[in-house]
Amino acid sequence: MSLDSRITRTGPAPTRRTRVAPEHPAYKKRMRLADSLQILCVASVAIVIAIFLGDGGAARFGTLAEAFTSLGIIAGLVGTDLLLVMLVLAARLPPIDRAFGHDQAMAVHQSLGKPALYLILGHAGLLITGYALAENVNVFVEVWNMFTTLPDMPLAFLGLAFMIGVVITSLVVVRRKFRYEAWHAVHLIAYLAVLVAIPHQLSVGNLLSEGAIARYYWLALYVAVAGSLIAFRFVLPLTRSLRHRLVVDRVDAVAPGVVSITLTGRNLAQLRATSGQFFVWRFWAHGLWWQAHPFSLSSAPSERGLRITVRGLGDASQQLPQVRRGTRVSFEGPYGLFTENARTSPHVVLIAAGIGVAPIRSLLETVSFAPGNATVLLRSHSLGDTYLVDELTDLCRVRGAELRIIAGKRPKGVSTWLPADAARAGLTLRKIVPELQQSDIYICGPRPWTDAVVRDARASGVPKKQIHYERFDW
Repeated sequence: MSLDSRITRTGPAPTRRTRVAPEHPAYKKRMRLADSLQILCVASVAIVIAIFLGDGGAARFGTLAEAFTSLGIIAGLVGTDLLLVMLVLAARLPPIDRAFGHDQAMAVHQSLGKPALYLILGHAGLLITGYALAENVNVFVEVWNMFTTLPDMPLAFLGLAFMIGVVITSLVVVRRKFRYEAWHAVHLIAYLAVLVAIPHQLSVGNLLSEGAIARYYWLALYVAVAGSLIAFRFVLPLTRSLRHRLVVDRVDAVAPGVVSITLTGRNLAQLRATSGQFFVWRFWAHGLWWQAHPFSLSSAPSERGLRITVRGLGDASQQLPQVRRGTRVSFEGPYGLFTENARTSPHVVLIAAGIGVAPIRSLLETVSFAPGNATVLLRSHSLGDTYLVDELTDLCRVRGAELRIIAGKRPKGVSTWLPADAARAGLTLRKIVPELQQSDIYICGPRPWTDAVVRDARASGVPKKQIHYERFDW
């Protein structure tokens, strides 16, 4: 098959307007919020170090034993602070979601895992070494002394073991060997790792002794983080699910193994959901109730209902085509910054692969652009296995957008998002969309494919602030 037949354009190319518009007001507001949150994160690390220094820590480096002990304390304080930051990032707080979006927040959450673990390991190793030097014993004897003389120390080592397990199972190579439900259950141990480590922080050493300001500061941090997790991961989703009473209204077949599910409920406008966002859904039916999975909206939300389009990739999603009308649905959300609020440029390029078409289709329905200033690119193995293509064709015609379907299998062993023929011919995203550098680019698809599109966009000179992506991969 020739290259020309693999890249299919629907409708004539619209006349393009190249006027450069000012940055979207929502973008500036979001950047101010993001800067404030990052300052808070850095400040939290600075505060714990300042607390140590303010307690006379700077004078505790006189001997080798004191130096090891002091460095161990600093490592523990900073490592624990990063652990709390990780938990806050996973708490789905509205300000974090508005500033960074779920995908980026979780990417930062994952990137902090190893540094936090290394700091906690350093905390343990440095303290054991420092105590051993001070008591003139070897480190093995010191570890035994800690276990036998400090009642809270076994819990501290247990917490460290839990944290090691969480970080190891989060590695991509290891994570792919787990089913999502098993991996998620293991990941919940992170909460337990922090919890069991609290007693030894409050009982060992003078820094957090009874009556010390540092003690109340750390207790306030723990309460704030725990409160955020309980409120936004459990209480708010429960109250919203009870208030809006979502039920399955209809299930429409889209393609073999792919269905669109329409949900209705009460006062749905109060959710303030927008095109491009996702919810975490739980269908209260046999074989489904115990699993909750994220699915993006595939049409613009309205008071009349919400719609998702699902492909049967896992055990739960394979059962969704058989879900009955009237089935109750609970949810968390809406989440994500894959929306109009991320806009910075007058042009928009929407790129999807596979079931990633769902949020792209909902965005196309409401995102603002002048006729001729939008391009939709769909990637598929063949022209016949694109989803929601009829709806996209109609929307593109009505709104003045250009639709291109890029079909063909990717070459093996080559990191590209394009078909083999197109990759060999040197085709790039900028050659497909000449206005790329003046465009906001929205990308949704599998993780490796999405990362390849992002690399192509960056290589074409598109600034990071204009690239927005969601990857359906846990």
